[in-house]
Amino acid sequence: MGKLIILGLIAGYLYGAWKFWKGFERTNFTPSLTNRIGLALLWPALFATNSSYRRNFRKALKGQ
Repeated sequence: MGKLIILGLIAGYLYGAWKFWKGFERTNFTPSLTNRIGLALLWPALFATNSSYRRNFRKALKGQ
């Protein structure tokens, strides 16, 4: 059961990173490869702590 939870967390992390990567052009962030990689990989921590990042993350995922 623990392995299933870990697998679910990893899948959720990868899904969020992939969706952010695909929608990055809809955000207000500076369009550079370094920004795109860093912000996609750090999305859980930034989403939890930064309201501006949360708005941009939602833009990337929903296309608003």
